[in-house]
Amino acid sequence: MSPLLSPQAARKLQAVMKAEYMELKNSYGEIRLFPETLDDLWHIKHLVSPGDLVFADTFRSMEQAGERLRPEKAEKKRVRLGIRVEGVEFHQHANRLRISGIIEHGADLSSYHTLNIVPATELSVIKQWSRIDRDRITRAVQAADYSAVHILCIEEGEAQVFRLRQSGPEWVASVTMGSGKGADLDMRGAFYSSVLGHLKGITAAVIIAGPGFIKDEFLRYLRERDRDLAERAIMVETQGAGLTAVREVIGKGVPERLVGDLHLAREVQLMDEVLQRMAKEGAVAYGREEVADAVGCGAVERVLVSDRYLRDEEITGIIESAEQMNAGVTVLSSEFEPGKHLDALGGVAALLRYRLK
Repeated sequence: MSPLLSPQAARKLQAVMKAEYMELKNSYGEIRLFPETLDDLWHIKHLVSPGDLVFADTFRSMEQAGERLRPEKAEKKRVRLGIRVEGVEFHQHANRLRISGIIEHGADLSSYHTLNIVPATELSVIKQWSRIDRDRITRAVQAADYSAVHILCIEEGEAQVFRLRQSGPEWVASVTMGSGKGADLDMRGAFYSSVLGHLKGITAAVIIAGPGFIKDEFLRYLRERDRDLAERAIMVETQGAGLTAVREVIGKGVPERLVGDLHLAREVQLMDEVLQRMAKEGAVAYGREEVADAVGCGAVERVLVSDRYLRDEEITGIIESAEQMNAGVTVLSSEFEPGKHLDALGGVAALLRYRLK
């Protein structure tokens, strides 16, 4: 493995998401959120629920006093509205979060409105905040800007580039070319040139991963063509390629050591532990019935829950009971492989202190 980034380089990757806690009574009250990245919007999607009160600046068609304008002529003005949330939609490819509901504060009371939240939009959320909610805010504020970190998975004649987001790895590009051992140098050079073209513009760390010697050769090529990018490249040997290599890199904690707390590494490790214990019929429970029974016995050490089930009343009740017994709780992204495995097990599992019969 190549040397990791210097502390100075790592500090450049720190996120700028901010949260401002107003007065909370018994965990109820207002928290102002200042998202700056797409990852921040993803976090907020899981923080805002139907029934919450959300304030944000928005544009709304307003009729001028004394005039009866046709709807298409109505002037749109910037106003601050407070809406009682009915729906939340995360549009990753449009870089926005849509929060819809009934206006309770501001103009046009009782009308329906949708807030379009994009990076750099300040919003205030008033609700009953759970410990999981507050842990998520802390993680979002402290986390590194994973959208800047990329993993290049490269092998004979094939390469894939992934961007690490807190919701999971996001595919960026693929390059396929006949660059095997029998390929001539011109073809190999064209392959590397095409790969480098997809890495241009990345300003943070690039993890070069894969089996065999191709990654080593590409890094030498990179040092000749783009010294700045090569200085930010970290090489990792993996058994597999593609998404399998990404999972290996995250499981080894390489991004974690690069830029601080990477929640994805924890997800991989914990889900691997669940699957290993299941294979050995060890100290593990999965599915809401088994986990609820384990919580009732006081046997739970840590609960894993998919973010898809955070609004499920039965599962949130199980989590609250586990927290009262000082069990840890980890939320897994349903957009990443470990979370998908957990969804297949019913959305909740638990690592136990001892095996239950």
